[in-house]
Amino acid sequence: MARRTPRRTATPKGLDDASACPCGLGRPYGECCGPAHRGQAPATAEALMRSRYAAFALDDSAYLLRSWHHTTRPAGVDPDPNLRWTGLDVLGSTQGGLFDAEGVVEFRAHYRDGGTPGEMRERSRFVRHDGQWVYWGPILT
Repeated sequence: MARRTPRRTATPKGLDDASACPCGLGRPYGECCGPAHRGQAPATAEALMRSRYAAFALDDSAYLLRSWHHTTRPAGVDPDPNLRWTGLDVLGSTQGGLFDAEGVVEFRAHYRDGGTPGEMRERSRFVRHDGQWVYWGPILT
């Protein structure tokens, strides 16, 4: 089977489909998180989490809101012009597969805020709503 060349479709920050996806899997954006950003539902909770990280990195607020559960979704998401997301580490996940109704993904997201490095760590809950994975929110302990 011949490998298809990714299309060069622009994203909110100008990343094209052939560029490396910000989620860190090492795949081209057009074969990784790009399809989710354009409306294809991610198959697993981890795939949704990665696509949401990529959306944060690309300032794609519309996708972030669409992929958030309607009962926990904020009215809006305003990108911070001083914040640049620089890497993602998935630390673990439970459930969240093709036949699950819920899943948890723990991750560490790296960023630079005005040039100062930082990281955030979260255990996120994902649920299926209308047959698609959506972000419910952080698990507070």
